[in-house]
Amino acid sequence: MIEDILEKVRNGSIDVKEASQKIVGYEDIGFAKIDHHRKKRQGLPEIIYGEGKTPEQIISIIGTMNMQEDSLLVTRVTEEKAKAVQSTYSELIYNNIARILYKKTASEISKKKSGFIAIVCAGTSDLPVAEEAAVTAEIFGSNIRCFYDVGVAGIHRLLDNIDEIRKATVSIVIAGMEGALPSVIGGLVSNPVISVPTSVGYGTNFKGLASLLTMLNSCSSGISVVNIDNGFGGAYNAILIDRIANN
Repeated sequence: MIEDILEKVRNGSIDVKEASQKIVGYEDIGFAKIDHHRKKRQGLPEIIYGEGKTPEQIISIIGTMNMQEDSLLVTRVTEEKAKAVQSTYSELIYNNIARILYKKTASEISKKKSGFIAIVCAGTSDLPVAEEAAVTAEIFGSNIRCFYDVGVAGIHRLLDNIDEIRKATVSIVIAGMEGALPSVIGGLVSNPVISVPTSVGYGTNFKGLASLLTMLNSCSSGISVVNIDNGFGGAYNAILIDRIANN
C-alpha cells in the first residue's frame, strides 16, 4: 500500500501532504477521520454509517475512499438521501428494503467461493434487518441463501427448510416478538448461529429488548447475539467465520 502511495506522488496524482495522511492510516476531512487501513487490519474496508449524516457528508467521505479496489457500503440510508448521493455517484446501487447504498467491485464478483451463509428470518416484518444482513454479506464476497418467514408460529415452515440450513457454514437468525427462533435452530444445526433480535413486536416486546433477552438466555449452545436490529453486525461476524472456513 505504501508503494502505491509513493508511486502516486511520483506521477503527480496526489501531493506530499495527501500522501503523508494516507501513510498515517487515516485522512482527516474535518467532520470525519477516514480509516484507510481498516481493510489491511480487519479484512474489510471502513463502512459508512449513513444515519445522522447529511448527503453532503456522505459524498465527501465516499470521495476519500478507494472505490476502484474496495467494495463500498453505506448503511441506514433513506431513499431521499440515497438519491442525493447517487446524483454524484451514479454507479452506486440502492436497496430500499435493506436501506443500503453500495457498490460491489469486479474482483468480489469474480471470486470463486464455496459454502454459504444462511440468512434465516422469522417473519416478513423482520425483512429490513434480514436484508441488511444479506446485502452486507453478499457485497463482501460471501454466498448467501435466504430462508424467510420461517418463524416458530408455524414451525413446519422451518422444518421444511432445515436440511438446507444445516448445510450452511454459519447461520444468521433474525427474529422479533419473543425471539425464540435462534434457540430452535441452535438445537437443530451444527454450524454457528448468530442471533439478531429485532424491534418488531407488541408493547411488552419493549422495542426488541424481550427478544434480545431471550436470545442471550438461550438454552441452545453455539449461539452468539448482536444488538437489536443490527443486521450489519450479524453479517460482519458471519463473513469473518465464512472466510476462515472457506478461503
